[in-house]
Amino acid sequence: MRGLRGARAALALLLAAALAPGPARPHPQCLDFKPPFRPPQGLAFCRRYADFGCCDPRRDRALLQRFYRLSARLDGPTYAACAGHLQDLLCQECSPYAAHLYDAEDPSTPVRTIPGLCQDYCLQVWQKCRSIFRYLSADQELIALENNMAKFCRYLSLEDTDYCFPHLLSNQNLNQNLGLVTADAEGCLQLCLVEVANGLRNPVAMVHANDGTHRFFIAEQVGLVWTYLPDRSRLEKPFLNISEAVLTSPWEGDERGFLGIVFHPKFKFNGKVYVYYSVEVRYEERIRISEFRISPADMNALDHGSERIILEIEEPASNHNGGELLFGDDGYLYIFTGDGGMAGDPFGTFGNAQNKSTLLGKVLRIDVNNNDRGPLYRIPPDNPFLNDPKARPEIYAYGVRNMWRCSFDRGEPHTKEGKGRLFCGDVGQNKYEEIDIVEKGKNYGWRAREGFSCYDKKLCTNSSMDDVLPIYAYPHKMGKSVTGGYVYRGCESPNLNGLYIFGDFMSGRLMSLKEDRATGEWQYSEICMGTGQTCVFPGLINNYYQYIISFAEDEAGELYFMSTGIPSATAPHGVVYKVVDTSRRAPPGKCRVDPSPVKVKSKRIPFVPKEKLIVKTPTPRPQLKAMTEAPWGGRPDLETTRAPAVDWVGQALLPPGNRSRTPTTPAPSGRAPKPRKGGKRRGQRRKKKPPGTALPLRNGAVRLMEQQGRGRSQGRVEVYIDGEWGTVCDDGWSLPAAAVVCRQLGFPYVVRASKKAEFGEGTSLRILLDDVQCSGQEKTLLECDHADVGTHNCSHEEDASVVCSREEVADW
Repeated sequence: MRGLRGARAALALLLAAALAPGPARPHPQCLDFKPPFRPPQGLAFCRRYADFGCCDPRRDRALLQRFYRLSARLDGPTYAACAGHLQDLLCQECSPYAAHLYDAEDPSTPVRTIPGLCQDYCLQVWQKCRSIFRYLSADQELIALENNMAKFCRYLSLEDTDYCFPHLLSNQNLNQNLGLVTADAEGCLQLCLVEVANGLRNPVAMVHANDGTHRFFIAEQVGLVWTYLPDRSRLEKPFLNISEAVLTSPWEGDERGFLGIVFHPKFKFNGKVYVYYSVEVRYEERIRISEFRISPADMNALDHGSERIILEIEEPASNHNGGELLFGDDGYLYIFTGDGGMAGDPFGTFGNAQNKSTLLGKVLRIDVNNNDRGPLYRIPPDNPFLNDPKARPEIYAYGVRNMWRCSFDRGEPHTKEGKGRLFCGDVGQNKYEEIDIVEKGKNYGWRAREGFSCYDKKLCTNSSMDDVLPIYAYPHKMGKSVTGGYVYRGCESPNLNGLYIFGDFMSGRLMSLKEDRATGEWQYSEICMGTGQTCVFPGLINNYYQYIISFAEDEAGELYFMSTGIPSATAPHGVVYKVVDTSRRAPPGKCRVDPSPVKVKSKRIPFVPKEKLIVKTPTPRPQLKAMTEAPWGGRPDLETTRAPAVDWVGQALLPPGNRSRTPTTPAPSGRAPKPRKGGKRRGQRRKKKPPGTALPLRNGAVRLMEQQGRGRSQGRVEVYIDGEWGTVCDDGWSLPAAAVVCRQLGFPYVVRASKKAEFGEGTSLRILLDDVQCSGQEKTLLECDHADVGTHNCSHEEDASVVCSREEVADW
């Protein structure tokens, strides 16, 4: 894996993203609590929703039959006057906003029997056609109001009038770009996630067997591979455990370890699996490619005694180990090696990557088919350097630095356009990260070039290089360690088809590229987690841990990625997420899979999701009349300062008797949730608290203290729990934990996570928290993993501290 670089800048980016509010967005949703879709065929009855909505032809026919049954109960004049209204009311079940119309945005809400109507339309229908409602609905309360127009229409109204029928049909905000991927004002695509697995130690790879079982296998950097069944339960017995042989360590950023796994294309018949891992042999570090066979006694475990070493390559340094294994459509095994490590590929005259006599810094291609007898691998007859006496015949492409995660494009589902293209993310040195499409025999430029820029100027000006430029490169202000991804070719999110989705390990950015087929150029769009109501669907979340380790496809082609909050091979904080687009789904039934049966001999461990949807209500900050905080590196000018600025967060955390008496203006709250039926009517107002009322302290509140008193942007961390203040004592106090504290106090940047009571010992207080482990995204320290409150194995000499800032600080 990649080095742990730029952690401070990455945490600053994470904090800034966490603090930025997002605007509310339309929320199309069907009565099954899922996004709308494009019907596979036209609709005969509810034609208004034939292009996009919540009904397929089967449901459309059912509504038509109901229309016939109900209209048969109407007399001639009533049918003539009301048939159109009857059709409109029935067809709102097909509206892309059906869940809003029927007041059924979540499974716990009772579904209304009549869609929500706008007042003017309801009055019109009531005057001519109110008799049809007794046939449409069995709601006795509604029927009892039939002769009271005002109460009848109030009963059928919606709390959110934007969604009432028929006005929503002409609501530009609700209908603009309907059915397209949601994007914010800056073009950032709004997607959502499903948590698939958790508690993993640096999950470096997730693969499937392509055998119809739809199992998936997740590899941890320490050398264990776990079997997951289609219901997301995990088998207690590992699929593979070579942790004793794998070379790695607990320190954050160690790139050695178990790095890759791939199933043979004919695994269903030959039971072969290939793995890529670091190993030490007689004090020499190597990368090893081995073959294993499935256990004859258990289809969910490999035979550990069947290992055959296919290839070993000496590693001159502990970084840049590569790690990808893939089988191409040609049936050959592709191996992606790093350049050997250190910095700048300093090996030999031109570096390993440009030296075709070494296997480092290359894409290799070998034939491992039919290798039970004879050599363990053969050279494909069309390998590009087969006849070059100065080159290793295994080389397929060269000039790569450290390609971390590559993938073959499955091709457009119908036309197969793009099938077989090989995408890779190549980690940069000082300035740029890049995405390449790897082709046979090509030179990808390292160390002459980094991205589009020259790195080694002598090599770069050499006309004989003939190197291939990346399809995209981004600077280190966006991220410092690319994680290659996949071109989405799944079924469930059709709007993502053809989008290459990848990420950055350090910054935590999710990114995408879309090819302009007319020009061949690739257009960039950042991917953000859905804001507002974008991800308000059952089972979806909109947040993830920062360090994006790898991407994956399941057997059906759906896209996943793996990340962690602590990039250590022994920290069990890794989570696997499935990527979901809520703007449009596939028609019901289209993506159904029928997994082949799996004979299970190990205990199943049910999956228990831990991550939660974060719904943020933007709250404007109070406008301060004056600031006493000096510019960065300067001092406040006391003579020109008219009035002292209020430390809003600090005031809330001081004891009531010590708080400033400066009156505050409460920020406007977000829209209140809808009252339940039978509850209080809208229009009622809450009683305001009298000015100067003290803000109540909540569990998890924090403050900073220095030896001489309160600290503004730095100090010892003190936390409020169950009515008392106490300290955090932790020899493992980390930047992500400090980020949580700084964000609570309103600072977008964390400068330092300090230990050893740098700002004095809090001896007058109890130690309340120890062993705090955070991802950096939690709201308070209490949401992080920690020992029981009040339980600790440290002293005040290890009281934790932080240094926060309102400006980004490059180094300290």
